[in-house]
Amino acid sequence: MSDLLRWEHERLIIVIEIADDRAVRLAHCSIMPFEPATPGAAAQGRRPLVEVQATGQNQQDHHGSKYTGTGPGNRLRYVAHREQLSADGRHLEIEQQADGVTVVSHLVLMNGLPVVRSWTEVINRSDAAVGLEYVSSFALSGLGKDGLQPVDQRLRLHLAHNTWHGEGKWRALALSDCGLELMVAQPLNRIAFTSTGTWSTSSYLGCGALENVEVGEILLWQIEHQSSWHAEYGFQDAQLYLRLSGPTQNESHWWKELAPGEAFASVPVAVGVVAGGLDQALQCLTRYRRAIRRPNRDNRELPVIFNDYMNCLFGDPTTAALLPLIDAAAEVGCEYFCIDCGWYADGSWWDGVGEWLPSAKRFPTGIEVPLQRIRDRGMVPGLWLELEVMGINCALAQKVPDDWFFLRHGKRIIDHTRYQLDFRNPAVRAHADAVIDRVVGAYGVGYIKMDYNINAGIGTEHDADSAGDGLLEHCRAYLAWLDAVFARHPDLVVENCSSGGMRMDYALLSRQSIASTSDQTDYRTNALIACAAPAAATPEQCAVWAYPLKDGDREEVVFNQVNAMLMRIHQSGHLAELSAERRALVAEGIACYKRIRHHIRDAVPLWPLGMPRFGDGWTCLGLSHGQTTLLAVWRLGSDDDWCTLPVPHVTGDAPAIACIYPSFVDCSWRWNAAARTLSVRMPERYRARVFEIG
Repeated sequence: MSDLLRWEHERLIIVIEIADDRAVRLAHCSIMPFEPATPGAAAQGRRPLVEVQATGQNQQDHHGSKYTGTGPGNRLRYVAHREQLSADGRHLEIEQQADGVTVVSHLVLMNGLPVVRSWTEVINRSDAAVGLEYVSSFALSGLGKDGLQPVDQRLRLHLAHNTWHGEGKWRALALSDCGLELMVAQPLNRIAFTSTGTWSTSSYLGCGALENVEVGEILLWQIEHQSSWHAEYGFQDAQLYLRLSGPTQNESHWWKELAPGEAFASVPVAVGVVAGGLDQALQCLTRYRRAIRRPNRDNRELPVIFNDYMNCLFGDPTTAALLPLIDAAAEVGCEYFCIDCGWYADGSWWDGVGEWLPSAKRFPTGIEVPLQRIRDRGMVPGLWLELEVMGINCALAQKVPDDWFFLRHGKRIIDHTRYQLDFRNPAVRAHADAVIDRVVGAYGVGYIKMDYNINAGIGTEHDADSAGDGLLEHCRAYLAWLDAVFARHPDLVVENCSSGGMRMDYALLSRQSIASTSDQTDYRTNALIACAAPAAATPEQCAVWAYPLKDGDREEVVFNQVNAMLMRIHQSGHLAELSAERRALVAEGIACYKRIRHHIRDAVPLWPLGMPRFGDGWTCLGLSHGQTTLLAVWRLGSDDDWCTLPVPHVTGDAPAIACIYPSFVDCSWRWNAAARTLSVRMPERYRARVFEIG
């Protein structure tokens, strides 16, 4: 008879099964009741709690490219389990051994959430080195096993494509739509999502979900790493599995040698299960993200930030150009003012970054003049930095040794005319510390837009077992450096920007309080990206551009402001050159935002029309907090001037409903009590409004 270890936590039932031969598997991770099966010991060992592939070991499975049947993963056997309370929740440790290798699976049942945070520790207790090629952070077989319908009918895969100017494109697919069908018990293909390189979300967001529509349950997951990671679904023994990990040898050139006595910890991931669909999964993920985030004032106060870049100065700041913008930003109600790229370069700024000294040509009386003007107008000054790189034409880059940078085959890696700094090097960290402390101390800056505009590829071979090993250790060194920055400057706001949303991951966002969601320059397209943004980060961390155009009209201004008003306003545009009416609409939008932002910081998102798709005629983002629901509603290119929004969580026959922005309204609406829907009419295309229900 097998032994069962069982935990019930926030409706989530976790069952770990120890077979007769002491093989261990995660038998159940669901809100549905556990029904023990009676598999044989051999099948038990084929669905292990953790997959570990070591060099020279047999991958004992007909696996194709899948991470199944790994060795020594397939020979690991139970040793002990431990449970203790931690600050985050109940911390479970499951210890196994094989061939002198100890593997400890860490599972943290998060306080108040149906979520498990998971990672794997591998310890070499043998007298010979062990080379690691793959280590899972989470491995679960038997996904979506409840229900009578065929797998392809009852399961829906939710994934999010991500790209520059086109972030957050969620899709719901049947497994067969991705080519995964149970034609035999052991198909060799898989559904794989991989990020390779120093942009963690340049192809996919590092999160997803699997929904069982028959029983009304959805499993959500998130990988918390800012570079290479891998996720895959596949079938093994006719059961659907999920594997989550950081870098791998096959996909991202990662290989790690463990000397006797050495240990390796995989990247953390999160997995949760809730009743409902994608909205409910992302609401749970929103609460989890808040739980693991560094406590900070920025995410409680949600100040309005002006940044001079987008559809404004575009990297060409000067004292003369900034002063009227500073005055206009203060007049409309902005609370931070960030001077974006170019402040350190006399001319082109792209390939000379690295020393971070202000340009005397741009600021003949010193950069202190516009920074002081910002303070005099009651705002906190900010500056743009890209500290992880040096341009190939930066004078300092020619003076420092090669080991400051990523190296492959003995050469510095060059991407988009920049070198990638290696934060494992103490001299690099000292350089970065000196820049931060000068900018914060000497210049009095309270906001840093930390950008990152290259992808340095698979990593660095210098002082590393592999390029991927060098990249992983660099990333961990960078996070440790960032932690030290916040320890010295706890109220400093550091924005996470990477060519827009190319690193929307919770390795960084558990530390940084705000993230740029996109570089999209068309405000109409930006509405769709903004609408999806709270699926990638908490609403109070999503910085969305609002950039009224010089030659627009009042509806264009309103549309721009609505894009940002349920998240974080990143105000831009030539405010000083707008007409009085249009500038007043910017100020009105900011004033409205300040009245509702106390809801945003604690609200969970919802999408009454589903996740947006490019080409949609209407789209809608909602936030729910207590008895209050906020709705941003956009009419895009639709021929229909009416849209009906399902809001089933709103109760009552006659809830109070108001269009709170803009004040001239020019739209109509009707509450449908029986259906619990809100019908909205906007008479023209490309209009947007904010509604409050409560």
